[in-house]
Amino acid sequence: MDKNTSVLRKRIPSLSVFFSSSFFICLLIAACGSDCHSQNSLRVSTDNPRYFTDRSGKAIYLTGSHTWNTLVEMNTPANPQLFDFDAYLDFLKRYNHNFIRLWTWELFIYNDRPEMDEHHKLHRTSPLPWLTVNGEPAPDGNQKFDLTKFNPAYFERLRQRVAASKEKGIYVSIMLFEGWGEQFRSNSFQNHPFYPLNNVNNIMIDTTGDVRALSKHELVNKQVLAIQEAYVKKVIETVNDLDNVLYEISNENHPASTEWQYHMINFIKKYEKSLPNQHPVGMTFQYEGGKNKTLFDSPADWISPNAEGGYKVSPKPSDGSKVVLTDTDHLWGLGGNHQWVWKSFMQGLNPIFMDPYDGKLFQHGETPRIPKEEMELIRKNMGYTLKYAQRMSLIDMLPDTTLSSSGYCLRHANREYLVYIPEGNKVELNFASIRGAFSTEWFDPLTGNKNIGDKINGGKKLTLISPFKSGEAVLYLKRL
Repeated sequence: MDKNTSVLRKRIPSLSVFFSSSFFICLLIAACGSDCHSQNSLRVSTDNPRYFTDRSGKAIYLTGSHTWNTLVEMNTPANPQLFDFDAYLDFLKRYNHNFIRLWTWELFIYNDRPEMDEHHKLHRTSPLPWLTVNGEPAPDGNQKFDLTKFNPAYFERLRQRVAASKEKGIYVSIMLFEGWGEQFRSNSFQNHPFYPLNNVNNIMIDTTGDVRALSKHELVNKQVLAIQEAYVKKVIETVNDLDNVLYEISNENHPASTEWQYHMINFIKKYEKSLPNQHPVGMTFQYEGGKNKTLFDSPADWISPNAEGGYKVSPKPSDGSKVVLTDTDHLWGLGGNHQWVWKSFMQGLNPIFMDPYDGKLFQHGETPRIPKEEMELIRKNMGYTLKYAQRMSLIDMLPDTTLSSSGYCLRHANREYLVYIPEGNKVELNFASIRGAFSTEWFDPLTGNKNIGDKINGGKKLTLISPFKSGEAVLYLKRL
């Protein structure tokens, strides 16, 4: 960028966003026409719909740590530091991760823990998607929002962070709305830009009948829906040319939001049809009381379920009806273990971890709900599974619960087999109908150590002993 352009950006804050979004999209469409669609963005694989793919045709398995303040700052007087996104990306690469959720927060004040003093509990969130205007202050003393005017700082940060993630080989799910905080934090609606006293747009929402105003995430208010759709369009225009993008409609919104979420999924898909790239759209568990059937019945490309069906303890094999990202956020909140990572991977799922990261947000010095040693194993083993996913022909591999006595196997018939042994150092393989010789490699999830074993031959049932003392192992077999 030359000096004059840099000065212009400072004088006209919206200029960089203008060039990087709507104007850029128009140029692409004019230059490419219909041939420019779907460059290298993700799409559900038709060969193995448990995974996404791109123009390479390879299965793209997604796994990684995500944390709460990756897009919007969440500061308290006790913790005023800004989030170091570059350091976070370096953290992800150290563990060989390739996916994050880029969180958004709708509330401009987030009351974390009502029992705590304001020095620790009141998080101020910024930037938000809309500009504030001069004039009469809102009840909290801040200026009111104009919901017809977008905040360039928000969309420029969004684009920069998605682009920076792309440079590191990391896929990003952009969270568009957030429902948990609005349901369960005190004074949530009064701290939302749509609260009538917080904007200059005369938003007609009942402030007496529903103190949380959850109806703004339902199809009941055309004025609110129009504002939400305009915002979603702006997000799409800002990042459409970037191929590492996925969308998530809302984090843990209430069950009555179902039709609104379905509408937003279809809205994104319809709008992106006219743009150079189309990106996967996801729907995640509705808290509390939501059902996984609602997710599977949705028009979403990918979903994150709750614990129904064993996703928390004994995940069942994916049937390929949706790409499934199993997320500890919707299973434990903050929890999980490294064995869950392998069990999910072996069943054709894509496991991701809600990671407290540096412990500065929402922890307040309390005893962690998951030991630090186990968090470290979760991070490492997500990276280990990604290495195997990229090494194997994953697009050809299917979960098989009968081939191995452990119940966990990914198979590419007569070509490759990956077996997980969660306990005991012995595994039985039913290779009676499998011919040929195979190399063997043992992997220890606790240490990261490998051991090359003896060649084996098919045509019979086999009993193999792990060389590791831990009683846990991964076995990789490849046809010679």
